[in-house]
Amino acid sequence: MAYKKWTVSGEKLAPDPRYNSKLVGKFINCIMWDGKKSVAQKVFYEAMDIIAKKIKDVPPLEVFEKAIGNVKPMIEVRSKRVGGANYQVPRQVTAKRQLSLAIRWIRQACRAGKGQSFAKRLASELMAAYNGEGAAMTTRQNIHRMAEANKAFAHFAW
Repeated sequence: MAYKKWTVSGEKLAPDPRYNSKLVGKFINCIMWDGKKSVAQKVFYEAMDIIAKKIKDVPPLEVFEKAIGNVKPMIEVRSKRVGGANYQVPRQVTAKRQLSLAIRWIRQACRAGKGQSFAKRLASELMAAYNGEGAAMTTRQNIHRMAEANKAFAHFAW
């Protein structure tokens, strides 16, 4: 199966050294603390090694890309004030925002967990998202459920 080519639009982003992927480079930048990129790279590559050991038949980069693709939301709700009332209006999500939300939700799910190293939590969250499970997927499902519930207000979309 061929890899889907990911583009990170509007940014002069260097690809990561191991996989030569701009998506991985962006993800590493997003999990980085205090500008310590080498630490973030070490954590990410350790997580990818854990994934490679646990899922033997699929390359870890493909697991990562499918996990990001599964977590990306199609619609979201935005607050809109009409008349004196606030409505949660469902809207389509742009590709750039889909990617940033998916990365943010995976990062938040990993940072919320305690008791294990960040690399282990990241690996387990990515494997769970690859299988359509996990905290990041729950966040996506909640957003979609809220948009579905507020479909009646779609005519307020701007």
